[in-house]
Amino acid sequence: MTARTSGVPAGKVPPEAPLDCPLCPRLVAYREENERREPDWHNAPVPSFGSENARLLIVGLAPGRTGANRTARPFTGDWAGDLLYPTLDKFGFSRGHFDKDGQDDLRLVDAMITNAVRCVPPENKPVGSECNNCRPYLTSRIAALPKLEVIVSLGGIAHTNTLRALGMKASAAKFAHGAWHDVEGPDGRAFKLVNSYHCSRYNTNTGRLTTQMFEDVFRSVRDHLDG
Repeated sequence: MTARTSGVPAGKVPPEAPLDCPLCPRLVAYREENERREPDWHNAPVPSFGSENARLLIVGLAPGRTGANRTARPFTGDWAGDLLYPTLDKFGFSRGHFDKDGQDDLRLVDAMITNAVRCVPPENKPVGSECNNCRPYLTSRIAALPKLEVIVSLGGIAHTNTLRALGMKASAAKFAHGAWHDVEGPDGRAFKLVNSYHCSRYNTNTGRLTTQMFEDVFRSVRDHLDG
């Protein structure tokens, strides 16, 4: 088995960060700045969204300022969600109507979405210490899903943080769009870790990620879970 780092034992922290989480001073200051500018927004750690019986967990990097930081739901309110949620619907991972402002009856089926860092970072770029501080929540989030089989990481940083949340070294599996990796959590459970480029506007505008490429990832996940 691949060499491991000193992962945080499952169950030591809850799977969701408290709304007043104090762990990252820079992120706390940015939350407070956003609260002053936009008092009607969520402006707090964004909780995971989806089914506690999910076999699929999707891991993003962090909330967007005008997206999840505003709406309190991962990938809701920005371009990334406008691609992610229709894709999930296409392959049977959601039911109901999706609204980009979160004013809907959407629910996920057999799936959950979370972020490696739960608070919005300045310029959408968390630093290493912030990833480290938030990682125990990701470890616990994974441990709290009893039926989990597949983890999709959206982007290289989410991929690295997922490996480390599982107690594995970052070098244990190389990120590549569409790649599948066999991984194992601290409790010995085995998962498939699947890579996709992040569904950001930058990646889609530059052609690095097309709708077809993104859908192909989730089509392969659907086929795996179905068969």
